[in-house]
Amino acid sequence: MRTIWGRRNSFNVQKVLWLADELALEFEHIPAGGSFGGLDTEEFRARNPHQKVPVLQDDEVVLWESHAILRYLAARYGRGRFWSPDPAIESRSDRWVEWSSTTLLPAFTRLFWGFFRTPEAERNSAAVEKALADTARCYALLDEMLAVQPYIAGHDITLADIAAGTPLYRWYHLDIERPNLPHVDAWYRRLQARAAFQTNVMISFEELRGRASF
Repeated sequence: MRTIWGRRNSFNVQKVLWLADELALEFEHIPAGGSFGGLDTEEFRARNPHQKVPVLQDDEVVLWESHAILRYLAARYGRGRFWSPDPAIESRSDRWVEWSSTTLLPAFTRLFWGFFRTPEAERNSAAVEKALADTARCYALLDEMLAVQPYIAGHDITLADIAAGTPLYRWYHLDIERPNLPHVDAWYRRLQARAAFQTNVMISFEELRGRASF
């Protein structure tokens, strides 16, 4: 039995649910974290000592950290689509997954928390502007890549697009001034056309507005 724990309005959880649907995997989804709670139980801590979501259990295998889960699912169930047995080919996607972890997602998270999850009267305007500029630079870099190919690592969707593309729905729906990035716009439209993206990423995050904690 395959089970995924996490709240659907977490973009780290959305990444995992998106890939699971792309691979047409059957799974049980258990809401956890945020307003659902449940992370401080002994049962959950036995699965993830850090008490965070997402968590995947696939038979006897238990994983946490979203990108580790993505790699596991792709390697086990997505060979030929989301995983290449050739390390050189796989590295074309994997380096962008790592870049998403170290550069894009930290910048966007600072923006999202500083602007959307912080009550307006408590916002640090300078910090928000810095996070916005950092995120814009990240997507400007992707705009250059996407000028010559439809997806980040080439002509087909890969884990790189899931890692970097999940925040796009929020990026385009925040009341902020975004730079003109036509190739990112086109990439976003391609992702929007995918049923798994629509189901797992294009969902309301209004519950999180002005909410620094649960």
